[in-house]
Amino acid sequence: MRRIVPADHDAAIRIHTDPRTTRYNQAPPTIEKSERLLEFFLEHWNREGFGYWAVAERSCPETVIGFTGLHRAQVAGHPVLNLYYRYDPPVWRRGYAVEGAREAVRRGRELLPELPVLASTSDRNLASQRTALAAGLQRHAALDRQVGHAVDVYFTLGWPATAG
Repeated sequence: MRRIVPADHDAAIRIHTDPRTTRYNQAPPTIEKSERLLEFFLEHWNREGFGYWAVAERSCPETVIGFTGLHRAQVAGHPVLNLYYRYDPPVWRRGYAVEGAREAVRRGRELLPELPVLASTSDRNLASQRTALAAGLQRHAALDRQVGHAVDVYFTLGWPATAG
């Protein structure tokens, strides 16, 4: 895992526009949306000094196979560290998402322990839900929200007991 750089453009477009990686999205990303997402990733790193990483296999470090990490966000009026993971379908089921998510959570708890870590996903995306649970987050149904015909479900670690 390494910091995302502008040279990751092609990998970001490839992964974020693949219909298999976005099948649970309300509106699958276009190339333009994916480019804006990469810009957001880069700007977050420049502003905060942390963010999402590009992930590669040790045997082929020049080929990005996915993205994972944390960014600052607001959920239900609370500052959080949003946990993110998206990988190229050919490497699914190899444990990379869980490994990356666990490392992101570990680093987030070290860097900003006062902020809860949060992941959201579609209620239909069972693989993403399993990854959030494997990374140490717990289901937090009070945060769930209806989005079109789907429900975004939430998983948290360190969520304030007094918060909704």
